[in-house]
Amino acid sequence: MLTDGQPNVGISNTQEIQAHVKKAIEGKYPLYNLGFGYSVDYNFLEKMALENKGLARRIYPDSDAALQLQGFYEEVSNPMLTDVELNYPENEISDLTRNSFKHFYDGSEIVVAGRLIDNNQNHLTADVRGEGANDALSYTTQHDAEETAKAFQEQEYIFGEYIERLWAYLTIEQLLEKRIAASGEEKENLTAEALDLSLKYKFVTPVTSMVVTKPEDYDNKDGIADKPIEGIGIFTIVLYVIDGDPHFIISVPEKEDAICFNINENPGAVLNLITDPVTGITVNGELIGDKRANSDAKIQNSYFGKLGIANKYLDLKLTVTPEKITIQNGNKKTGFTWLDSVTLQQEGLTLIINRKRNVVLTMGSGASFVIVLHQVWKKHPLHQDFLGLYTLESDKLSEQTHGLLGQFFHPIDFTILEIHPGSDPKKPDATMIGLAEGLQNRSAWRRYPLLVCS
Repeated sequence: MLTDGQPNVGISNTQEIQAHVKKAIEGKYPLYNLGFGYSVDYNFLEKMALENKGLARRIYPDSDAALQLQGFYEEVSNPMLTDVELNYPENEISDLTRNSFKHFYDGSEIVVAGRLIDNNQNHLTADVRGEGANDALSYTTQHDAEETAKAFQEQEYIFGEYIERLWAYLTIEQLLEKRIAASGEEKENLTAEALDLSLKYKFVTPVTSMVVTKPEDYDNKDGIADKPIEGIGIFTIVLYVIDGDPHFIISVPEKEDAICFNINENPGAVLNLITDPVTGITVNGELIGDKRANSDAKIQNSYFGKLGIANKYLDLKLTVTPEKITIQNGNKKTGFTWLDSVTLQQEGLTLIINRKRNVVLTMGSGASFVIVLHQVWKKHPLHQDFLGLYTLESDKLSEQTHGLLGQFFHPIDFTILEIHPGSDPKKPDATMIGLAEGLQNRSAWRRYPLLVCS
């Protein structure tokens, strides 16, 4: 089913439509829903497809819309098997991820993960069943635990704790899928379970929005919050974050905590975020607001609508908005859109554009930056697309670095006093006294409200 809008003829109640469609299909065949453009109720289309053993995809009305449709057709046009099941002895396995699948398509894969009840078990048996076009598929396979463990041990530098994290990833993914069709208490329970696993295994999902601080014994600071809005992304270490609300999230490893604060400026204000006179790197951000002011709010929402990163010594400048990405090298300008997938490497510059997701930039030997695109429904009455900035390897910037974000690259110390009930019963107020070593703009501690966000 292809649609480009809302129900507008006959029955318009989406729940009633879902019931009629499910009754008509009766489990005989899958329903594939394609939502074309930004006016569709995609949640409704996805829920209806999942109820009927199918898939849903949003087709963006861009220049490559025909390729998107072709790609989706190629994905589902050649089912190899139906009603596939992978069964294991019940007394040997626990916490099994989904092990039955309506369809197995050419070029796809099926992965099932679970826990062995007995860690000393020497082998595992799996019975595989499925229906082909002409014949039924049925076979039994057995794996030796010692041989498997030895293979993983030999390649530990690749796998590490991969299997357990794979199990967690699949479990979270399937909980979120069930959550789409759930409601009430069932939806709350699924959300809570997915949230617990997401936090435990450090996955960014639609139900999480926090950063993890750097352990003292962990030296690798590389990592980004991948796909922060749709789906699940693995994240490792994110030290300094500029994103939606609050604008700034500052990891404080010395305190095993983080500081969050907002800048209450009007849309159009340009803020100096990072300036390093030694490496020549400067990062500025321009604020945007909602499409219309919220008359009930004392402080209006604001987000970053434009980010600029420059290196004066390399004569390089990157400008990013929710619409386009521009790299300027001297007098030469090159433009891209968020529909592009690009890897650009030249002397002093590495630029990677992950389509509709993020831009990763490294200039010279300085820090790396990740700019994340946050997209909202184009016809949303209030919100609009905005950007988030993640700073990686900030230790490569000099001790002279300053700016609203850069000043916190120095070691930070603070004390919290006079904790007392605030206007929100769940959020107490307090007085914070703090100092960053070598802080260039010490008044920033006084000018802007700060809070500790554990």
